[in-house]
Amino acid sequence: MFQEIGLNAGITLVSHFVFIMLAFRALNALRFERFIKANHVREAQVLLLFMAVGLGYLVSSFFLSLVQAALNLPKLFL
Repeated sequence: MFQEIGLNAGITLVSHFVFIMLAFRALNALRFERFIKANHVREAQVLLLFMAVGLGYLVSSFFLSLVQAALNLPKLFL
């Protein structure tokens, strides 16, 4: 039982980090230079990081929820 909980936690952590990295790379493709003021580069980088964490977490949670629902679907017919 504890191994299953540990495995679930590990998969969740890896999923969150992977999707946060993907979101960060995707957000870097946008041109944020248009929206930042002069001499506010550090704040723009922090905002980009926060947006990547939020978007990555949401997408990761969606996919983990989708996988969990798919795994629980056979229990509906038992």
